[in-house]
Amino acid sequence: MTQAKRIVCTITSDPAYDQRMIRICTALQKGGYEVTLVGRLRAQSTDLPLQPFKQVRLDMRSRDSGKLFYFVYWIKLFWFLFFVPADALCAIDLDTILPVLWVSRLRRLKRVYDAHELFTEMEEVVSRPATRRMWLWIERHSVPQFRYGYTVSQMYAREFRERYDVEYAIVRNATVLRPLLPVPEERGYILYQGAVNKGRCFEQLIPAMQHVNGRLLIAGDGNFMADAQAMVKELKLDDKVQFTGYIPPTELPQYTRGALVGITLFEARSKSNLYSLANRFFDYMHAGVPQLAGAYPEYTAINEEFEIALLIPEITPTAIAAGLNQLIEDQAYWQRLHEAALRAREVYNWGAEEARLLNVWQHVFAS
Repeated sequence: MTQAKRIVCTITSDPAYDQRMIRICTALQKGGYEVTLVGRLRAQSTDLPLQPFKQVRLDMRSRDSGKLFYFVYWIKLFWFLFFVPADALCAIDLDTILPVLWVSRLRRLKRVYDAHELFTEMEEVVSRPATRRMWLWIERHSVPQFRYGYTVSQMYAREFRERYDVEYAIVRNATVLRPLLPVPEERGYILYQGAVNKGRCFEQLIPAMQHVNGRLLIAGDGNFMADAQAMVKELKLDDKVQFTGYIPPTELPQYTRGALVGITLFEARSKSNLYSLANRFFDYMHAGVPQLAGAYPEYTAINEEFEIALLIPEITPTAIAAGLNQLIEDQAYWQRLHEAALRAREVYNWGAEEARLLNVWQHVFAS
């Protein structure tokens, strides 16, 4: 009997909360591969939920952040990858690409790049020139050596083609198509789900809530969490803005289903945000939840096919407040977007993306 090909995927996040990688690794395992997902063990990590693929967490509890985080993590990841049984290594985003490149060359393994972001164009990178120079060097050194790869949007794929002459496939972060959950008793809130990071428009969203007749639930954590919480206190919005922290992927769909409006906003100062196609855009769609989003290329293209979102061309507190109030108060408009989302989920779902993913890996091992 032929040994299943062994794929090791690398992330810097905690595997327990990475919905995208849970989808990808499950699809690859189901497709006949033996998959291991390696990520980080954090001080606040909980037990790993059972998955069909292997999960490994490198202990970073003593170095969970700070300037030396990547240096320490890369060393640990390098030695793990050097000895783990594998036929191919897959670097998820630029922050794990160097250990994957080095080990794949030393061990003569196949390598694949999964670009969830335009990493060197992310807001938190672009805003720090010295940091961006480092990541640009890593990108220019590494990405051309990854012949095979995939990314999440047409615009990202175009950027990689123009920069490095690599032709990466497109595997969107579309949600798995499942029956609609029942609407929970506690519903009707505005929901932001995802990383609470710089560049996600909290500086505009939170002040906008002063003028919105609704309650905002922020489900996630990240590098802007302390600033967001301080802003809520400063504006005396504790009764209108609530923070849940990380919510396990198994529980998050129930929160999404209970939302009246979803938030998909990014500041357009960076190409990574401007060209993004976020997981939450599909999560809201699959829950039948109308959303407020920026009028950026990928969201505009889908919205022209299925009107599921109110797109605002300028992201300001005034524009956000006006958009949220329209979605809350105009019941006919809300219903139109809700019904469009239910149609869109039949087209934009993980079934089609899974086939593209498996096609990429079929070509990797056939080469």
